[in-house]
Amino acid sequence: MRQIDLREYEDSDPHRLSVGEWELLREALPSLSIDPVMDREGAYRYKLKPGSTVGAVDIGDLSVLIQPKIGIPQLLSLACYAMGVFKTQEKRLFDFQEEETLPDTLALALAAAARRAFAQGLLHGYRTEEEALRTLRGRIRFDEQIRRRFGMALPVELRYDEFTDDILANRLVKAAAARLGGMRLRSPMARRGVGWVAGMLDNVSLLEFPPRRVPEVRFDRLHEHYRGVVVLSRLILRHSAFESSRGAVRASGFLMDMNVLFQEFVTQALREALGVSARTFRSDSVFTLDEAEAVSLKPDLSWWDGGDCTFVGDAKYKNLTDKSVPNADLYQLLAYVTARDLPGGLLMYAKGEADTARYEVRHAGKRLEVAALDLSCALSEILDRVGDLAGRVKALRDEALGASHHAA
Repeated sequence: MRQIDLREYEDSDPHRLSVGEWELLREALPSLSIDPVMDREGAYRYKLKPGSTVGAVDIGDLSVLIQPKIGIPQLLSLACYAMGVFKTQEKRLFDFQEEETLPDTLALALAAAARRAFAQGLLHGYRTEEEALRTLRGRIRFDEQIRRRFGMALPVELRYDEFTDDILANRLVKAAAARLGGMRLRSPMARRGVGWVAGMLDNVSLLEFPPRRVPEVRFDRLHEHYRGVVVLSRLILRHSAFESSRGAVRASGFLMDMNVLFQEFVTQALREALGVSARTFRSDSVFTLDEAEAVSLKPDLSWWDGGDCTFVGDAKYKNLTDKSVPNADLYQLLAYVTARDLPGGLLMYAKGEADTARYEVRHAGKRLEVAALDLSCALSEILDRVGDLAGRVKALRDEALGASHHAA
């Protein structure tokens, strides 16, 4: 097996790639730069430079690993918090161990979380079943009995509740273990761990969950011990569905886009700091720039008071080599605040990618603010910094409300 180890936004040494491997890498990682170089024998090799996507891709006998700039435990802590289910005081849910690859770390974390959850026994619940039986159980489905059986006494169409471990929470855990087990895990302990999880859930149905439609599980006091393993399972299922092929060469992987993760984390953390709901502080609002409504705008962040947008902003995770804010990002923010007639807006970058700044736009009366968020420190420190950003968001919103009242 060949291995290529890469690091986010860093150039690699030259590597040899087949045509199929090259094509599948481009398909799996559109942001990956692949530049040909000629070696001393006159053969082409390729220098690789990842973008913001991290994780692992297996292509035939080739294993490609992309490490994040921040540590893997830190990455997973941010990802879990972004899903809106963890608080900083829940230390045990963030005790990921640093391993060689992201999938290996996840496999070990999933096995550890499963052992903690299963120590109290597999979670059971009632599931409604409908089937034809020769003995009475539950309630008779008279309409189906007449429609399907034409008045025959047996079998009887029944509906009943079964107390079983084949429930959504366990199905999610089993599906996550199967996804990781299908990858080329480098750690023997990781392989044994996901095998143990799958074995413990032998009677649970193995289902496929599309990444964008992984269902949520609600927890109560009796089921709280299952939260960690279910959240990890949902995280794995949301990011591990890449599969493709070129002839006999197949590819699969676990990939996380740091742009998406940063936006999701900032959105959730600001909601918590501001004490507002997803309906008030949105990440999916769309409005238009022009009177004809032909140019759509979709900011990463917006605050809505009823039908009025009172704040707009963007969260940017970028590799800015000159440490300056790209003009395109400032133009984009200016379009947002102009379209909503707001006095200002906020751009938020990962620290090290841009400095804190403020731009007063000539002849427009608009202010574009820039802030940085350091992702390398402890999660509690990051959230403290988010609290400072929340103060800036609230100030911009209050200014917008004051301007609208003054205009009225």
